[in-house]
Amino acid sequence: MQQRLEKDWELSIGPDTVRLFILKAKALSAGVNEDYADGAEHEIELDGEAHANHHHDGLAEESSENLTEEELRELINDLNVDEAAELVALAWVGRGDYDASEWTDALAAARERANRRTAKYLLGMPLLADWLEEGLEAIGA
Repeated sequence: MQQRLEKDWELSIGPDTVRLFILKAKALSAGVNEDYADGAEHEIELDGEAHANHHHDGLAEESSENLTEEELRELINDLNVDEAAELVALAWVGRGDYDASEWTDALAAARERANRRTAKYLLGMPLLADWLEEGLEAIGA
């Protein structure tokens, strides 16, 4: 059984590629965390006529953050179906949804949910970089 698990952990997405995603996600997270320091910067209040019309202070800083997010989104969107599923499964293992011994199950579930919104899904994870790191470590990649 152990040999089978090790074979299942062979990634089509290279660990170095995942580490690049981790660096981009950390850069994105660092920018967001600075904005949330006082907890008030991004509170959204909608009146009856507003439709997510939300503006930030410091638009010059935000444009560089958006560039990082856009870069990460493009990198994720450029992945093939197997690579994208592996990235999602790594995040799930890192988050604790699956144990490393359940890699095959995590990967199967990630393939089932595969769609064009993988980047949006992953970028919506608040601790994406940490979870990817922990996922790589858990499977020994």
